[in-house]
Amino acid sequence: MLIYAFTIFVSAFLLFLVQPIIAKQILPWFGGSAAVWTTCMVFFQCVLFAGYAYADWSSRKLASKRQVIVHGLLLAASLACLPIVAGAGWKPEGADDPSWRILGLLTVTIGLPYFLLSTTGPLVQAWFARGYPLATVYRLYALSNLASLLALLAYPFLIEPWVPTVMQAWIWSGAYLLFALACAASGIRSLRHALPAASAQAFEPVKKTPPPALREQLTWLLFSAMGAFMLLAVTNHITHDLASVPFLWILPLSLYLFTFILCFEGRNWYQRKWFIAPLVLLVAAMAWTVMEVELKAGIPISLAGLFVICMFFHGELAARKPAPEHLTRFYLMMSLGGALGGLAVGIVAVKLFNANYEFALGLVLTLVVAATLVRQLRLAVPLLVLAAGAFGGYYAYANRDYFNAQSTMLMKRNFYGALSVREFHRDQPQMAVRRFVHGVIMHGEQFLAPERLDEATAYFRQQSGIGRAMAALEQPNRRIGIIGLGAGTLATYGRDGDTMRFYDINPDVIDVAQSHFSFLSRSKAKIELVLGDARLAMEREAPQAYDLIVIDAFSGDSIPVHLATNEAMAVYLRHLKPGGVIAFHISNKFLRLAPVLAQLAAHRGLDGMFVTEPANRRDNYSSDWFLMSASPALRRHPAVAPQIEPVEPIAGLGLWTDDFNNLFRILK
Repeated sequence: MLIYAFTIFVSAFLLFLVQPIIAKQILPWFGGSAAVWTTCMVFFQCVLFAGYAYADWSSRKLASKRQVIVHGLLLAASLACLPIVAGAGWKPEGADDPSWRILGLLTVTIGLPYFLLSTTGPLVQAWFARGYPLATVYRLYALSNLASLLALLAYPFLIEPWVPTVMQAWIWSGAYLLFALACAASGIRSLRHALPAASAQAFEPVKKTPPPALREQLTWLLFSAMGAFMLLAVTNHITHDLASVPFLWILPLSLYLFTFILCFEGRNWYQRKWFIAPLVLLVAAMAWTVMEVELKAGIPISLAGLFVICMFFHGELAARKPAPEHLTRFYLMMSLGGALGGLAVGIVAVKLFNANYEFALGLVLTLVVAATLVRQLRLAVPLLVLAAGAFGGYYAYANRDYFNAQSTMLMKRNFYGALSVREFHRDQPQMAVRRFVHGVIMHGEQFLAPERLDEATAYFRQQSGIGRAMAALEQPNRRIGIIGLGAGTLATYGRDGDTMRFYDINPDVIDVAQSHFSFLSRSKAKIELVLGDARLAMEREAPQAYDLIVIDAFSGDSIPVHLATNEAMAVYLRHLKPGGVIAFHISNKFLRLAPVLAQLAAHRGLDGMFVTEPANRRDNYSSDWFLMSASPALRRHPAVAPQIEPVEPIAGLGLWTDDFNNLFRILK
């Protein structure tokens, strides 16, 4: 049994380890968007389904020897894909939807190795069951989920902080070669240790069971799809609607895998009678977090709810697992459900909805499934469902002003997330504002009073670090490059003769800035707009001779790390005039970016200044900026000098490069 267990463990470990390795390679090419992770997960779930379909087909249609030969040939062919280093030719060149380019890149780079890894669980379990019909084969499935969980947790804590990205790909490729040898050995052993005919007949009564009915197979698909649907829906909810914490997607995925381990380990950790009441109560509490977006309450409730929901769906799934001879069909329907659930959230919802409605939809569907399964409890369950609906409805009513159609000017959604434009304080003419929000991140606001339309607001006020840097640039005809458009607030600093060139990867942001805000149209400067990833665009451009480069991309979730590396600094300096200024907006609740930028400035021989603006009583906005310049005059300028603060270093923090960076090191 050892060779089978080893093969399954290694395959599952590599299966989940490759996901962050390949995603981190391509993340900089697509703007560092959190949607890259979601698109990758959709790809992985679809290929997992293809692998399970192959395992089911080959187990039913091919003789044992032929099955092992075919699989061995595929393993040998997959070695041609090594090492799994993404080709630079896949970098985006236009403004098309990145989803298809990402899917194509993943198919070419890791498609066949990932496909074969995904076949291993059901295929090797079938090989094992052929020689050991009385063994508990489903414990091998629990082992595979344990290996997946270990890989997921090992990457951010044990691998990413110490091993460069390209080296990670090479090490993974070497481990894959070991897996291929172990898998081939498992296939050969299954042929040598298959039960002889006489023994097989002795076990015939145990092995002969009717094939699962279509209704039962659809039930497997439903439970699996709902688990995957809620995984991605909750992940989107807590990363876009509650808190912009980097890598927060790891916690939901870990809980998701942990429920598989508990439900298939074989010790009856799941019992419906103990989970149904907590399920309904937590669904009600999760409905509360749709409106009551308080970080300390929202994230724990959502994660606890996800755990109980996944225990419910996966526990019901495990209770319906078939006899071992039908396990490949069981895993096939499970993987199809996972793929459909992932597609529903990662692709369909993005195209269909203008906001993250799938979270609330998933809660409703969960209650419907729960009520259907326990309909024999005629009084208790309907009352609990009614209470859950009433609880969520109360908070929807209490917060109705937030979704009031009169205050909501626009809601849009695309690959890069959900955008909204809302107006606040309409009853106070001098304080009325129009606000641009991306997820939970405020990207700019503009006063509605005519006399205040040209006022720099929020993190970009004259008292902020960027306002002070603008004041220090006293020369005429300035050229200013700005990464991150938002509402276009910085255009208010434009003077006659200035040129301000904005870079933004999201076409909807450009559309909203032009259609719902007047900063760009009212600016005295010449405005230029560049659609696409800023770093890739700047790499292709001729030197722009900027007096100032502003990088305003670090206030949200899954920050674009590729804009704060040594290689990125080389790009900025190529476009910067001698003595020019680079300004990073680093207001962030969860990350300490100042030490990272201080190291980059020192490495490049620049004077780095951490400039802070404390919150005022009027609007409670505070801001942090980091300024860099080769000229000592900036530090002495009266607009800048009073607000410079010391930077507290982080022990062991290395210089960030494209190949070596880690966000966990700089968590606050």
